[in-house]
Amino acid sequence: MGSLYLINATIVLEDSILYEGFIHIKEEKIESIGGMGNCPSSATADRVVDCRGKQYVIPGMIDIHVHGAAGFDFMDGKQEAFEEIALALAKEGTTSFLATTITNPVSYLSHTLKSLERYRADSNGPGAAEMIGIHLEGPFINKEQKGAQPESAIILPNANLFKEWQELSGDAIKIITYAPELDNNFELLTELKRANVIPSMGHTNASYDESIHAITHGVTHATHLFNGMKGMHHRDPGVVGAVLLQDDVHVEIIPDGIHFHPDLLKLIIKMKRLGNILAITDGMRAKGMPDGEYDLGGQQVTVRDGKCLLTSTGSLAGSIVTMNSARLNLAKWLELSIHEQIQITSSNQADRLGLSSRKGSIKTGKDADIVVLGQDGAVELTICRGAIAFERNGAFS
Repeated sequence: MGSLYLINATIVLEDSILYEGFIHIKEEKIESIGGMGNCPSSATADRVVDCRGKQYVIPGMIDIHVHGAAGFDFMDGKQEAFEEIALALAKEGTTSFLATTITNPVSYLSHTLKSLERYRADSNGPGAAEMIGIHLEGPFINKEQKGAQPESAIILPNANLFKEWQELSGDAIKIITYAPELDNNFELLTELKRANVIPSMGHTNASYDESIHAITHGVTHATHLFNGMKGMHHRDPGVVGAVLLQDDVHVEIIPDGIHFHPDLLKLIIKMKRLGNILAITDGMRAKGMPDGEYDLGGQQVTVRDGKCLLTSTGSLAGSIVTMNSARLNLAKWLELSIHEQIQITSSNQADRLGLSSRKGSIKTGKDADIVVLGQDGAVELTICRGAIAFERNGAFS
């Protein structure tokens, strides 16, 4: 890996924008940042990337809810699949992610978690998006709000099973999406809090009162807001009403223009503030692939014109939106500044996972997770922990 310089760059820092700046990357870390007038000699660098004419240099994006890409799914349980997904995510400007599972039989989930731990320990190196943990979506969900989750494998919340899975994963589970109204005496919630795992309401049919009760007892997160949960009604504000009204609950959103009407984002911003909103893709294996038929958790999904639908029921089944497209959509629909865009796609995620000391912004000493954007806002270069993971053809020739 050695030494890498980005020069003549417009760098989006935590609280400002540095014009005509440089970033010196050494090994996996950001060694120094400054104006070009103070740029050290790059004569001994392994690579110098001239960013003149590019739009911005921003911190790498973090996807905390993604199932797959490039024809692969984490539930494939194979090292090759994990490697290909990590490379594909880098192409969209994602430098870190939570590998997200789907409801499946207990034995198969156990196999997948063991395989992900082996990948994290042996193959999770620089030059591809980093797996920073696991998001366990299901199987402890409500059948009434199953969405694209296979109903036959849904089971009741089970604290002992979670502990077994957390051990298999090497303590890598960071978020669990579950239905708290089915959690007897909040036994699972109590264990999640003890293990410092984020409890997220999702695929839940809880009433407003049940949702508030769960939040009062420690649920602090909502999975893909509006989807897979009881919506608002004037006599029962439901899960949506509860999480919007409770200031401390963080919400995931899928900004693809399909999972909810874009104007609802204005309501979310007013109710939750930017600091509690996290853009996700909920990406499935068809991301980056042509329209056609694909598998998700053993179910057939038809992908056409940007929509992913269960072939059998027509239910939404994940998305094919990229993190960079999500960022651009948010910028367009809400007229967000570049700093606000980064907050929703990177820094909020790093804060939420307790990783802000090394990820989520461009700062000396942090991981060199960096994205260079072209004038059209497209990803032209992605650096993952100091190594170039993606370079758009001809962008720096």
